[in-house]
Amino acid sequence: MVEIVPVAEDLAASYRECLDVVAREKRYLAQIEALPLERIQGFVCESVATDAVQFMAVEGRQVVGWADIFPSWAHAVSHCGSLGMGVLPAYRGQGIGRRLLQACIAKAQAKGITRIELEVRADNERAIGLYKSLGFVQEATKRHAMRFDGVYYDALQMSLLQSAA
Repeated sequence: MVEIVPVAEDLAASYRECLDVVAREKRYLAQIEALPLERIQGFVCESVATDAVQFMAVEGRQVVGWADIFPSWAHAVSHCGSLGMGVLPAYRGQGIGRRLLQACIAKAQAKGITRIELEVRADNERAIGLYKSLGFVQEATKRHAMRFDGVYYDALQMSLLQSAA
């Protein structure tokens, strides 16, 4: 049974392993490997201390996916947050990404983030479909936004605006 839980310090090593697997696919993330464990531990500790919008999908104590929305730091754009997420290959297509996103969106909006932004590779149809099903809309296409092994890929910029009450 996969549970969606808030980020926790004791999940740092497993989170790094999950991040590394997804990064090494050279398809879904801009990075091609996870940062060293010490850096990830520091990042996770800061996320816990600041009550960041960050959730993990765990099976037992193994992280099988994550999603986070970090706010922009400058005052005029502090209502905006950037989404990042990933799910291990064996766990895709089971609704885990949707559950992670729903948890993040709810917490982000509760914390005053009214615009959630993301960038997704244009050929990642499954993720684009998920984002659209949750209300994200495409705003732009960035041509040659990513390059892996000498091959360029376009990326879509998408956003979700909190509905006016």
